[in-house]
Amino acid sequence: MVSKTDDIPASVPNCNSVDPAEGDTPDSKETTKTSFKDPCGCAHSADTAMMNGNGDHDHSEETDSKQEGSGADADPGEDANEQEVIVIQDTGFTVKIQAPGTEPFDLQVSPQEMVQEIHQVLMDREDTCHRTCFSLQLDGNVLDNFAELKSIEGLQEGSFLKVVEEPYTVREARIHVRHIRDLLKSMDPSDAYNGVDCNSLSFLSVFTDGDLGDSGKRKKKGSELEQIDCTPPEHILPGSKERPLVPLQPQNKDWKPLQCLKVLTMSGWNPPPGNRKMHGDLMYLYIVTAEERHVSITASTRGFYLNQSTTYSFNPKPANPSFLSHSLVELLSQISPAFKKNFTALQKKRVQRHPFERIATPFQVYSWTAPQIDHAMDCVRAEDAYTSRLGYEEHIPGQTRDWNEELQTTRELPRKNLPERLLRERAIFKVHSDFAAAATRGAMAVIDGNVMAINPGEETRMQMFIWNNIFFSLGFDVRDHYRELGGDAAAHAAPTNDLNGVRAYGAVDVEGLYTLGTVVVDYRGYRVTAQSIIPGILEREQEQSVIYGSIDFGKTVVSHPKYLELLEKTSRPLKVQRHPVLNEKEAPVELCSSVECKGIIGNDGRHYILDLLRTFPPDLNFLPVDGEELPPECQRLAYPRQHRHRLACLRQELIEAFVEHRYLLFMKMAALQLMQQKANKENKAAALTDGSNAEPEASPADGPQSAPASEDPAPASDAPTEPATTPSEASQTPESQPAEAETTATVTTTTAAAAEATVPAEALAVTTNGTPEPEGPDGQGRECESPLEGKEAEESIPGLAQAKELAESLAAEDGSSIDPKSREVVLNACKAVGSISDTSFDIRFNPDIFSPGVRFPESSADAIQKQKQLLKDAAAFLVSCQIPSLVKDCLDHSALPMDGTTLTEALHQRGINVRYLGTVLDFVDKTPAKTQLEYFYRIGVSELVTRCAKHIFKTYLQGVELSALSAAVSHFLNCFLSSFPDAVAHLPADELVSRRKNRKRRNRVPGGGDNTAWASLTPVELWKNIVSEAQTYYHFTLHCESVDQAVEKYGLQKSTLLREISVKTGIQILIKEYNFDSRHKPAFTEEDILNIFPVVKHVNPKASDAFHFFQSGQAKVQQGFLKEGCELINEALNLFNNVYGAMHVEICACLRLLARLNYIMGDHPEALNNQQKAVLMSERVLGIEHPNTIQEYMHLALYCFANGQLSTALKLLYRARYLMLVVCGEDHPEMALLDSNIGLVLHGVMEYDLSLRFLENALAINSKYHGLRSLKVALSHHLVARVYESKAEFRSALQHEKEGYTIYKNQVGEAHEKTKESSEYLKYLTQQAVALQRTMNEIYKNGSNASIMPLKFTAPSMASVLEQLNIINGIIFIPLSQKDLENLKAEVQRRQMLQEASKSEEPSEETPMEPEDLPVDD
Repeated sequence: MVSKTDDIPASVPNCNSVDPAEGDTPDSKETTKTSFKDPCGCAHSADTAMMNGNGDHDHSEETDSKQEGSGADADPGEDANEQEVIVIQDTGFTVKIQAPGTEPFDLQVSPQEMVQEIHQVLMDREDTCHRTCFSLQLDGNVLDNFAELKSIEGLQEGSFLKVVEEPYTVREARIHVRHIRDLLKSMDPSDAYNGVDCNSLSFLSVFTDGDLGDSGKRKKKGSELEQIDCTPPEHILPGSKERPLVPLQPQNKDWKPLQCLKVLTMSGWNPPPGNRKMHGDLMYLYIVTAEERHVSITASTRGFYLNQSTTYSFNPKPANPSFLSHSLVELLSQISPAFKKNFTALQKKRVQRHPFERIATPFQVYSWTAPQIDHAMDCVRAEDAYTSRLGYEEHIPGQTRDWNEELQTTRELPRKNLPERLLRERAIFKVHSDFAAAATRGAMAVIDGNVMAINPGEETRMQMFIWNNIFFSLGFDVRDHYRELGGDAAAHAAPTNDLNGVRAYGAVDVEGLYTLGTVVVDYRGYRVTAQSIIPGILEREQEQSVIYGSIDFGKTVVSHPKYLELLEKTSRPLKVQRHPVLNEKEAPVELCSSVECKGIIGNDGRHYILDLLRTFPPDLNFLPVDGEELPPECQRLAYPRQHRHRLACLRQELIEAFVEHRYLLFMKMAALQLMQQKANKENKAAALTDGSNAEPEASPADGPQSAPASEDPAPASDAPTEPATTPSEASQTPESQPAEAETTATVTTTTAAAAEATVPAEALAVTTNGTPEPEGPDGQGRECESPLEGKEAEESIPGLAQAKELAESLAAEDGSSIDPKSREVVLNACKAVGSISDTSFDIRFNPDIFSPGVRFPESSADAIQKQKQLLKDAAAFLVSCQIPSLVKDCLDHSALPMDGTTLTEALHQRGINVRYLGTVLDFVDKTPAKTQLEYFYRIGVSELVTRCAKHIFKTYLQGVELSALSAAVSHFLNCFLSSFPDAVAHLPADELVSRRKNRKRRNRVPGGGDNTAWASLTPVELWKNIVSEAQTYYHFTLHCESVDQAVEKYGLQKSTLLREISVKTGIQILIKEYNFDSRHKPAFTEEDILNIFPVVKHVNPKASDAFHFFQSGQAKVQQGFLKEGCELINEALNLFNNVYGAMHVEICACLRLLARLNYIMGDHPEALNNQQKAVLMSERVLGIEHPNTIQEYMHLALYCFANGQLSTALKLLYRARYLMLVVCGEDHPEMALLDSNIGLVLHGVMEYDLSLRFLENALAINSKYHGLRSLKVALSHHLVARVYESKAEFRSALQHEKEGYTIYKNQVGEAHEKTKESSEYLKYLTQQAVALQRTMNEIYKNGSNASIMPLKFTAPSMASVLEQLNIINGIIFIPLSQKDLENLKAEVQRRQMLQEASKSEEPSEETPMEPEDLPVDD
């Protein structure tokens, strides 16, 4: 799966179908583009800016979901680590720095930096890292820490800055000890395993032996060949059934900790008594050196010295000698030789590590496996755990942070030009990541029972909490608030819906409208919502403060003009319709949101909206309403279905795609009617010739038309071939609305089918019908007309341009100058597609339709009827259009999910909720091309099973008290995954038996009951529950009663199921080999459960300007302008770094694309450098075995090979293959690409037998997933033939090359260069075979004294191997002269037009040779 940012079409800024007047015109698109280039952004006109808002909003949705799913959410660390490595932008000038005890050195600084940043650099440098308490002086004047360098008088090129030691305070002494502790722990991975302080794991350096850039460390290239050991471990070879876990975390030799000290901790004599305070004592430390020397140290204002205290007697006088030193490191180096030696070695290693291995990530990433780590004594950790360390008070004056104030003031920062926007986005992102971290810590503290409730008298599920200025509530139905909507199930779903609402409003970013900081945390079976607090809300009753919306689901409703004005601005981008509802006095009240959305003006005078759980309209497929019929497409699939709760909403992506699809329909209908009018005016013959003349100029008109198609690829690709409704249909539609809805839906399905190239005709019939049954004349018949309809559509396209003009002029003026006939055209088209305006295309939804308790005035009955129809159409669009389009994308390999996370992303990108998973799987099951979707089906079933298990696990955990947690989790995993038939729980020893009786009253912790019900769970019962959960929740029938049957029937892998359930529930297990299949003992014991982490969902603020640069860069690259593309993407990278800091998912995508461009433009070292960063970042931000990380490893291996680092390339490919085996097993289309890569590299190093194993596996997988006639299979045959040739087994070589030749001949014809190449190679092989046979005959005839002709056995040249590697990875090289580029560009454009005219099969197959596949990531 490619990262999200890669496959978003270049035109997202316009992808909200707005009024034709406002944005879909080709020229307005241009303005949007140019305004991004303008560095200060002044070219943004008001509405373009607005559209940008929408545009990046669409994307923000997706990447968020990605982050949430991946478990890559959560806990960003405190500010300290974030500044550890400073990336210095635009080179400024050099200053000389003199620190005590070191030689002066030069430092590059930029005028924009603050003095503070030089401090950070010094604290990170190897020779000055142990100093924290110092000032910088220029000519004896102390520099202000927060001054920018450019504002300091006399500071210029070559200035001499002096580092001057300053006296300590208690705070400075603490910071010093903390910093020394961090330096001592800098190579220790335990923080990454424990998921604290935004540390996370990275293993790349284990496979590259340090940094790839240092060619100095490399062996000489020539001699490298002999030294490669190419045999992979047994479990990586094709066909191996073993899936060991231990190699997931290879041992990094740098992690063998160099012990500098045995103990460094605060002394029990703290704090100093008054008389010692007056001698300057700040605090006391207790240290045990590596030589077992116990010492007591005083931190005083002058520095650190030994005192005469021991463990039991206090004597603060200085020892003799006292070794007074300003830095603790200097003191320890004097008293412990081991410390001196190891500390120096440790700092050398620390500085050699790649910065990306140690920078903090913006949100915490948790690892689901960890080794057993020794728990060492650590004073700072201990102190942090007991002082509440709310938000890092040491660094923030004024103690706790006012989160709401911080979140809202950052939103209010100015955003008129680029520098202002960058500053604003950086501030927003920083506060958000800090808030997410604090909220996560708070939520864990609440569930662990460390926070006092604000309503302690109530029962535990009703309690609410405030900690660190954040409000926490549990996901239960308190006071029957959700009784009508599904009780606890609704209360559990509401927070995530609310979060989606917060995300949507936040992305529209209307000035003056505020949302709450919101984080949803799932931990130990509980769902906790954390929100920032509106100033003043706790002092008053809710009834008084709500001035807009309803607090009782619509019984009483109020409104407010200011809120209506603010929400009106969000109504177009969010597609929310303004509508009246009746209040308790039967009077209509205007709203511009759902009734639950409440408006409260805080004491700070800001207008807040909260409870945004119904921002998006309801999903009628899961909301049965009496007396309402769904369209036939839905009914055929047994919708509507009963769901657990009544809060099922459509996703924002679906709304976008649906509106986009309706817009195309609107244009087509208007075009058709215009054509009809024309035809009526002139006689038929003239009309026909006219149609054919207009044809040539039509396709360009169509170009821009399909360009702005939304982020959802389906409608966009359908645009050109969409069989438009035939004239007869068009004329009927306006009158018969329901009939129309049905036709549109079928029309789209036909196109989804027509566009599908690789599937045989039966498949098409199925898709068309929207039904999964291939029978029925209706389905077949429709398919047969389809090509015809397609032609008609092509011919009617000339009308599109006119329709467009017409629509625009209508929207632009009052319409007086337009003749009534044309106006009628637009009116009819508007009616037909359900637009809320009669003069322009504008679709919006009323989110209150079908809400229980909401009543509408009589006067709006018509509008309500229309809205109901629109909702039904959207529900039908989801099942009849989006699901088939997802399956089609998987069939033509433009979507390749690899695990649960990427599958969920693929669904969400197309607006399909995960509750449709059962329907999607049934659809796949009935697709004729089912074998080509086997991997998809398997991943889907494994996702469905683990999600069902997660639902059960959630309630299971709520009944477990803390002391039994590890026993309960291991018992659950045994029931879920172990073949051992009677898993028995180990109850924790009942030591507390006597005290139990009187403890009844005191359990305040949620679920703190003496509850051992969990222990009675059995594997049979659990699997019964999973099967029934699958049936009731996903409406999917699982045919299995135990884990072994599931593995057998659906081809699942236990290691995959273990990974999925652990990631989804936050379990961390001990990394070792588990014997799942033993029937004699359970796989897990309680010792194997190491931790349970929170699973966190939060909003992910976007860097909008950077994102637009990135997109224009991608677009340029796709047009063949590599240089310009490269510059834009470099610029995007700078802006991303500016907003997000050094680590972020989007920076990762940026680096990957840059590396690919560097590679194509021939700069291999630079490609290697950028790709190495991309791999490290992907490991750190997404996780070490995330599918994206696997892709990154593959790209890096290719660039390593091109740089002549063959053994490294092989190690990286083996690592990628291992990760893929653990994540999804061997049977996956991506595995074919990976194995072709491995086979080629092995062929290059002359390991022929091994190479064949991988290439033949690739051939088998390609044949299965691309079909035997595919060009990919032909290429696979050719690669295998080359290896057989090298082994001199010419007969096998000929056999394979013949297969390849036949495919080329049938697919691309005799004249194609590929076919010619293949036939040349066949001739050469035949000659070689004949020569070999002659020699053999000679030997048989003359015995040993035969005169043997030397045969040519060729080891392949590296260049030829690299050429094949580039081909299979979809990279084409072009010599970069300007003229070639121009020709190429013309060619690409011609191809695109051809492609649009005839969607033939060839381009989709022939990836290796298509210039459009140029450098775009595939």
